[in-house]
Amino acid sequence: MRVDHVSYAAEYDGLQATAERLSKLIGVEPVDGGVHPRFGTRNVIFPLADHNYVEVVEVLDHPASDKAPFGQAVRARSEAGGGWLGWVVAVDDLSAAEKRLGRQAVDGNRHRPDGVELRWRQIGINGLIADPQVPYFIQWEDLSVHPANGSTSHVHIGDLQIAGDPARVREWLGVDQTFHKGDIHFTFVAPHGTPGLLSVTFQTPDGPVTI
Repeated sequence: MRVDHVSYAAEYDGLQATAERLSKLIGVEPVDGGVHPRFGTRNVIFPLADHNYVEVVEVLDHPASDKAPFGQAVRARSEAGGGWLGWVVAVDDLSAAEKRLGRQAVDGNRHRPDGVELRWRQIGINGLIADPQVPYFIQWEDLSVHPANGSTSHVHIGDLQIAGDPARVREWLGVDQTFHKGDIHFTFVAPHGTPGLLSVTFQTPDGPVTI
């Protein structure tokens, strides 16, 4: 279990404009991700070092976005002005999370512009909606096409600042699970209002950048 990526909901002027602003801040070129047909969303990717990435995601005017929890979560965050939607942990096997949460993971997929299909399973979006401090879980079908593969970026995720309770997050992750933080530092602060991912600090060649 490790941090896989962080997800940012598009702001008022849409996916591309939001991605361009983030690109200027962190110094990483955006990559078109494609459409998530099951969720009614689409994304742009910033591949980073350490097998991590940033996802900027936008909801589509599509029936799937009304039914899928992920589409609902993206729409709600964008309608609130956009910003950090949450953080995501990758696991090799979702069965422990499925047992703990009492539900089955759902399939996800998207086609990159070059036609390559990425497939995964995910679980925990309803938990994220109810309590935005907790991550959701993802299991990639084929790690050879992971969004961060081939990245030459020297930008790292340095710190996740979360409004919430670390004990609650540990419980959600599963106290019997091993969680690899890598070089990512977690800072928890008492929530003033809704808990959730408040900011991400990136370590760049020009110094730290906090968004």
